[in-house]
Amino acid sequence: MESISPEFALDLLMQDADRIKRLISNQKNSLCISQCKAFEEVVDTQMYGLSRQVAYAIRLGVVSNEDGNQLLSDVERDLNILYSEVYEKQTKNSENGKEV
Repeated sequence: MESISPEFALDLLMQDADRIKRLISNQKNSLCISQCKAFEEVVDTQMYGLSRQVAYAIRLGVVSNEDGNQLLSDVERDLNILYSEVYEKQTKNSENGKEV
């Protein structure tokens, strides 16, 4: 059996993290992010799955605890930024609609 390098394992996890970010980003212009509970559940499920993958990689010793936790923190931060941007845009649009 070939061994897996930490770099390769971390790269695979980063690809999954990027997929989650794209999922959110693709919905950015949609009201679905803030108003669709099903969409939130999909994101939560994806994040849970990623966290389990990271935990497994850490247990296998192919990713350090620090790298794994940093990856999850980075994804959560990026998702929060995306959610904030959508919320601010909707708030601005809502305010503009009231002024008219």
